[in-house]
Amino acid sequence: MSAPLPAIVPAARKATAAVIFLHGLGDTGHGWSEALAGIKSPHVKYICPHAPVMPVSLNMNMAMPSWFDIIGLSPDSQEDEAGIKQAAENVKALIDQEVKNGIPSNRIILGGFSQGGALSLYTALTTQQKLAGVVALSCWLPLRASFPQGPISGVNKEIPVLQCHGDCDPLVPLMFGSLTVEKLKSMINPANVTFRTYSGMMHSSCIEEMMDVKQFIDKHLPPVD
Repeated sequence: MSAPLPAIVPAARKATAAVIFLHGLGDTGHGWSEALAGIKSPHVKYICPHAPVMPVSLNMNMAMPSWFDIIGLSPDSQEDEAGIKQAAENVKALIDQEVKNGIPSNRIILGGFSQGGALSLYTALTTQQKLAGVVALSCWLPLRASFPQGPISGVNKEIPVLQCHGDCDPLVPLMFGSLTVEKLKSMINPANVTFRTYSGMMHSSCIEEMMDVKQFIDKHLPPVD
């Protein structure tokens, strides 16, 4: 992966926790690092990596930042299985890097918007790294047919998930969010899955949503000292 180094919002004091947040298709980490800087906690480091540039089938093979190829945006669209799995490995390597830096994986929240949210969900459900939570904004669960029916057996079967969606999203319809939540509740402890929708919000974010994200991060990554 020859993408530039992530955009980072450093902790104001010693970092004892981290949020790794993955942007959406065609974007970079910069916008989200600014958004997260607006809700930051002093002991948390925020890492917003940039996706590699690749041709995207959905956009007539135009090259743009993308975590994996997107062929279509309907629930029965073909998916880039190899690309999704490789992207998840890259995210796991980022988590490992933070663990080497002294932040245990159970003090790391993985999050993302749209394609990045999809990748954060897939990674959390397939990794052997125990995570503190997932923030999944305006997204879906990729390769959902690859997961067995019923609860997962991995380390993250109790993971807290905050899933958020605009009820006017024209790109990733609210129904995808709802279907994803139902699937998640069958795979992990349903009591730990929170679904929030925002009236009038399209394929974007809003202040109310960012406040919900802040509350979730503060709850699951409290200060340790």
